[in-house]
Amino acid sequence: MSESEHGSVLVQVRDLIKTYTSGTETLHILQGIGFEIKRGSSVSVTGESGSGKSTLLNILGGLDCADSGSVMVGDAEIAGLSESALSVYRSRRVGFIFQFHYLLKDFTALENVMLPAYIAGVKKKDALEKARLLLKDVRLEDRLQHYPSQLSGGERQRVAIARSLVNDPDLILADEPTGNLDSQNCALVAELLYAGAEKWGKTLMVVTHDRGVAERADVRYTLTGGVLETGGFK
Repeated sequence: MSESEHGSVLVQVRDLIKTYTSGTETLHILQGIGFEIKRGSSVSVTGESGSGKSTLLNILGGLDCADSGSVMVGDAEIAGLSESALSVYRSRRVGFIFQFHYLLKDFTALENVMLPAYIAGVKKKDALEKARLLLKDVRLEDRLQHYPSQLSGGERQRVAIARSLVNDPDLILADEPTGNLDSQNCALVAELLYAGAEKWGKTLMVVTHDRGVAERADVRYTLTGGVLETGGFK
């Protein structure tokens, strides 16, 4: 990222509304949400379970659709993208990290990280080189040939962090990335997540229940009653 790009607005959300209908009941998940995220910054969103945090993240990542409103990521209006363009957006412009790592069990840590780049058309040699570098960043250079079953929960999540960065995305979206970890691994994964985003100049949005993870972010929001409020835990 160039100096002129750093600090410019990457994400613009305007009047975002999302509802779900269950029987005769309509659930207002997001009620006219609007915010911006600057390039190279980190944002955390906290809130009670079922408050819509993951829904918001999924809309930004092109995994779900809003009922109305706009989401601009760079020059792309998410709602206006075709299915093929959405697929490219998800694979190249966004890096995902979920509570569950979703590593492929029959592939090594190195292969799991390089695979998205290889699928995107990067030469195998170059994809492997980038994967090795990213796994070194998350302190797993001695686990390259280990399979997910041979890794601890914290190590698997660190592989997922490396994988999220391999295609050089603009935006990293992390949904409860430490939710299944003990306190020691939680702290390490959070440290490596934020450090990786900073090193590679990525914009990071983290949904979390963990106060320590949330407070590392440059900007902190709480989602309550479908409304996004500035500030962390209440």
